[in-house]
Amino acid sequence: MQFKILLNRVHPVKRFVYEKVQLVEKSGQPNGLGLEVHIRPRRGSRGLCGGCGEPGPGYDRLEERRFAFVPVWGIAVTMIYAMRRINCRGCGKIQVERVPWAEGKRPITRAYECFLATWAKRMSWSEVGSAFWVSWECVFRSVKTVVDYGLAHRDLTGITAIGVDEVAYAKGHRYATLVYQLDGHSRRLLHVVEGRTARSLLTFFRMLKKSGIDARKSIRFVCSDMWKAYLKVIKKKLPDALHILDRYHIVATLNKALDEVRADEARQLKLDGWSILKRSRWLLLRRRENLSGKQRYRLRNILQWDLRTVRAYLLKESLNALWEYKSPTYAGRCLDAWCRQVMRSRLEPMKKVARSLRNHRELILNWFRARKQYNSGVVEGMNALVKLRFRKAFGFRTFDAIEVALYHQLGNLPEPEITHRFC
Repeated sequence: MQFKILLNRVHPVKRFVYEKVQLVEKSGQPNGLGLEVHIRPRRGSRGLCGGCGEPGPGYDRLEERRFAFVPVWGIAVTMIYAMRRINCRGCGKIQVERVPWAEGKRPITRAYECFLATWAKRMSWSEVGSAFWVSWECVFRSVKTVVDYGLAHRDLTGITAIGVDEVAYAKGHRYATLVYQLDGHSRRLLHVVEGRTARSLLTFFRMLKKSGIDARKSIRFVCSDMWKAYLKVIKKKLPDALHILDRYHIVATLNKALDEVRADEARQLKLDGWSILKRSRWLLLRRRENLSGKQRYRLRNILQWDLRTVRAYLLKESLNALWEYKSPTYAGRCLDAWCRQVMRSRLEPMKKVARSLRNHRELILNWFRARKQYNSGVVEGMNALVKLRFRKAFGFRTFDAIEVALYHQLGNLPEPEITHRFC
C-alpha cells in the first residue's frame, strides 16, 4: 500500500492533491530518515484568499514552504507546498492563499498541533517535546492554538452553579483566581485570572457579558470561601443567587483554631516537663473513623485530662451535629447554640471562629436551603487537579503558560475538527 493512499484516507485535503512521497535522509531526525510529501493544487481549482476566504484568480507563486506533519513509525513527515498569491477582488489587493491543513504562517499542520496538544494533557510539555523531537515552544504554541479555538467556540449557556476559589501558583503569596462550573452535567474551569482581588473576580463577569450571558438570570448558586474580596463582588453581581459557605471551609477553619490551641498548650506543658500532647496533632485533627486502634487508645488517654486542647477538641466535634440537619431553621438554632457555648469557653482561637460563623450565618445556612446539592468539595477536588498540573510541569515561568495549561487540562474545551485521530 502506498503512503499516499493512507494520507488520502486519514488526512484528505480539498482542492489539493498529494503528488509524490519520497523517503530522504535527515541527520537531525531521530531515525536519520524523513518522509517528504509534495502537494499541488487540483487542476481547475482556484485558491482561497487568506484574508476574506473567497476564491480568486492566481497571481504568482512563492517559494516552497514546509509543514511538519504527524510522524509515522518514528519517521518525521513533512508536507511541501509552494503557496499561491491570489489577486483578490474583495480585499482589493494581492493576498497569500489559505490552505486547509495549516493556519497562518505556522510551519506545522493543524493535525500535528492537535496531536501534540493531546499528548500534552498526559505528559509535561518538556516530555512531549523530547518524545517527538520538537521544542518546548512548539508544544506550547500548539496547545495555545487548541485552547484559543476552544475558548472561541465553547458554549457558556446553561450555567446555574459556580464555585470560586484561589490557588497559589508561586512563592511570595502569588495567587490565581479560579471560577468553576459546578452543574452536574458539566464540571469544568470557566475562568482563570492572576490575583485574588475584587478586580480579578470582576473579569469573569465581564467575560460572561461579552459572551452575551446575563449572569444574574443564569447563575442561581455560588460556592466560595470567606475571602472578603469574593464576598463583596458576589453580593454585588449576583444578589439573587444563593451564596453557599459549606462544611469544608468551616471545618478547615476549626481545625486551624484547634491546632493553634494545641500548639500553644503543648509548648507550655513542655516547659513544665509534660509530654501528653507530644505528636498528637493528627490524632486531634483526623476523624475518629480514620484512626487506627492504637491511635484511638492514645486519643482516649488524652481526653481524660482537663486541658484547653481537650475542650477545643470537644467543641469542634460537637459542631458535627450541625451537618445532620435538613431544615435551615433547626440548623440555625444549632449553630447559634454552639456559638454561645464557644463564646463562654475562654479559648480565643475558637471564639474567633465563632464570631466569623455568626457574621456569615446566613451564607452557611444557604447550604441547607440548597438541599446540600452544591458544596466546595468539588472546587477543592478541581484545585487538587490544578496543583497536580503544576507538579507535573515542575512549575511555570509565566502566568500565560499557567492560563493555557489550566484551560487545556480542566476547561473541557471543544477541539478543532480533524479527519482522523492520531492518538
